[in-house]
Amino acid sequence: MTSSTLDKPAAEPEGERSWLRAHSELGICLLLLAVGVLVLTDALQIPTDFAQRGPVGPKAVPVVVGTLLVLVSLLLARDVLRGGKGEAEAGEDVDLDAPADWRTVLLLSGAFLLNAALIDLVGFPISSAIMFWGASYALGSRHFVRDPLISAVISLITWFVFNELLGVALPGGPLMGVL
Repeated sequence: MTSSTLDKPAAEPEGERSWLRAHSELGICLLLLAVGVLVLTDALQIPTDFAQRGPVGPKAVPVVVGTLLVLVSLLLARDVLRGGKGEAEAGEDVDLDAPADWRTVLLLSGAFLLNAALIDLVGFPISSAIMFWGASYALGSRHFVRDPLISAVISLITWFVFNELLGVALPGGPLMGVL
């Protein structure tokens, strides 16, 4: 084999490959369209007789969101097919050559999953306080007295707003009798 045959990639249709690379944003358009159609089909299956109070029922917001997702996907696809291209990140504080910080991603994911696992066992205030503290630790804060206190306060305020003011019942866990 000569060096020229070793350097060439396997035979690919060059026209199709370059067109797909030039229009890669169409993948996002398809994703938005699929999510929009899914939201619309689910929204149209919501029964309205149990929660209908006044002219706006439970279908209103999901139908608006689904319609807007479909509309945005179509407008984005039109823009991409007309030559529109997303700009590369040009932020001041972003090092585009730096590798991803997988440790932070994994710690944040772990804090979120731990919250999901604990919420029924210990209630929302305790599980979300653990999640908030885990998120602050994952993002670099190392104040081991202040961070748990702030996390507990944020968690209790969030529980109070949802449970008492908005009427959305969140599990209180062992704190149910105290709160």
